[in-house]
Amino acid sequence: MILQDLPDIPRWYTGLAEWSAIVVYISLVRPRWHGLTRHLITFGSLPILIGVQLLAGALPLMFWTLGMALAVTTIFTVMYTATDSTATTAGYLTARAFVLAELVASLQWQIWVHFLPQHPSPALGTTAFTASVVWLLAAYAVGFGAARYAERRTFARDRALRIDTPSLITASAIAIGTFLVSNLSFLTTSTPFSGRTSTDIFYIRTLVDLAGYVALYTQQAYRNQVSNSVALAQTEALLKAQQEQYYQSQRNIEELNRIHHDLKHYVAAIREEDSAALRSTYLAELEDSIRGYESQIDTGNPTLDVILNSKMERCLRENISMTNVVDGQAVAFMDLVRLSALFGNALDNAIEASLRIDNPDERHIKVSVYRRLDFVMIKVENHTRTAVTLERGLPRTTKRDRTRHGYGLANMRSIVESYEGTMTIDVEDGWFTVRMLVPRPPVV
Repeated sequence: MILQDLPDIPRWYTGLAEWSAIVVYISLVRPRWHGLTRHLITFGSLPILIGVQLLAGALPLMFWTLGMALAVTTIFTVMYTATDSTATTAGYLTARAFVLAELVASLQWQIWVHFLPQHPSPALGTTAFTASVVWLLAAYAVGFGAARYAERRTFARDRALRIDTPSLITASAIAIGTFLVSNLSFLTTSTPFSGRTSTDIFYIRTLVDLAGYVALYTQQAYRNQVSNSVALAQTEALLKAQQEQYYQSQRNIEELNRIHHDLKHYVAAIREEDSAALRSTYLAELEDSIRGYESQIDTGNPTLDVILNSKMERCLRENISMTNVVDGQAVAFMDLVRLSALFGNALDNAIEASLRIDNPDERHIKVSVYRRLDFVMIKVENHTRTAVTLERGLPRTTKRDRTRHGYGLANMRSIVESYEGTMTIDVEDGWFTVRMLVPRPPVV
């Protein structure tokens, strides 16, 4: 049975708490809308949430569950509309916002009733009412402000939040369990988990809400830890592969230099051959052995020379035309690992895209690196016949296993941003173009 003499949180307090919790999470994740539309959605939801709470409070007790479901549905709708999220992600954020709202509202009300047990809800226009509103706003500002400060560590606003179904189920179970246990004493006092006095009931509700919030916070922190570990492992493996490729290419060029050094001996031996037919055969074999090495790239940057020559060699084997207008000294400030990963990924992607074109005459790749004032422009272009869909500035991977692919361009962008640069991708007139603008470090 509900304790009739126990002053519960006013409904409009709860509506304001839910709206404040929504604002916390909206400010932490990528928005779906910007400018005026975003503000209209955010601030327009406040009277709606308060209205839903007032309506739920006016419903008979038998419709209590319906009123709570209506409130949760409203929070979900605002979350889904205001944030760049899927329905699953919006549901996850709804569970977190709901528990946070319950925690701050419960803590604020417990402290207020403790100091004013006889007049928890003063009449409108009185000094006590003004004091209660001031306390309410101050407590909510501190509570939700502290929550946002803590949550900044677990949310990355520069990328969209994507929640899987198991995470949603876990968060929902925590939120539902937290709400039911924390409000159990308001329904009945005859269970081993119910409080008997108002102090016990308020204390239990606040403590359970706190435990629920900590559980949800820990869940998100663990998700981030797993995600970061996977991304780091993928990136390290990619960087290691690129570095190994660089050293292998360097060994190949050393072998090429050795072959070139011995060419004069081969030519002398051919000249001594009396048979014209054999001389022709030997010359043809010699020509085949050095085909692909006759046009070595010299950019003025030994590291970049190795990378470009290696990719040029592959392009020649795959019947791909590759042109280079590269100032290697312009990127001399980049370290070996990041430079090899940057150009290695860019050219591997361009070669892979070129191989999808059936006609070898249409396989073209252009690489250019040049200085522009205090910046370096790196541009890699490849002819394409494939429709490309950009998703948050990067092409959506065409490979089936999306969890294990697509790190190449993302890693390139990470490298460019590590030098405080920007990377953009354009697809126009049959050309796929990656532009990387990187500021040059000042000359000391």
